[in-house]
Amino acid sequence: MKSIKPIVITIFIIGLIVAIFFNLAEEKGMVTIKKGNFDAKPLPIKLHHYQDSQCGMVIDSLEYASEVVAPNGNTWFFHDHGGMVKWLEKRDFRDKAKIWVYARDTKEWIDGREAYYTKDELTPMKYGFGAYKNRKENTISFEEMRILTLRGETMRNPKIRQQLLKLKKDENGSN
Repeated sequence: MKSIKPIVITIFIIGLIVAIFFNLAEEKGMVTIKKGNFDAKPLPIKLHHYQDSQCGMVIDSLEYASEVVAPNGNTWFFHDHGGMVKWLEKRDFRDKAKIWVYARDTKEWIDGREAYYTKDELTPMKYGFGAYKNRKENTISFEEMRILTLRGETMRNPKIRQQLLKLKKDENGSN
């Protein structure tokens, strides 16, 4: 009985936190999903009014934003591409979903599977992936970004972060 009590208390506290979180989101009219996007087009995100579907944080910048549209027209929103990848991986429609990412170079929504990604940027959830329409040096494909995210080989990993920042410093120092 003593060993069950801490588990029950922990579950209760987590449940309470989740309930408070959703209650606050409803009061502020926060958007986590939009239905009916049957054209699978990127939807405008009103900053400070949309929540990341993976972590629940408020989207306050488009710089690293992404959207996922399911075949049924449901659209989810993200403020870090790494979080989007982790969320999408758990969905049965992951291969059929339309992915939109905000391109840092052109300031427009582009196909996330066609984008090029850097690995060493300071992103909201510290994954480090910035999306670009035009290929530039040291960018990777969506599939490479996806694999690195799922392996945990991102800026969130201290060893990887150290390697990427050293590489970036060396590249900038050689110019």
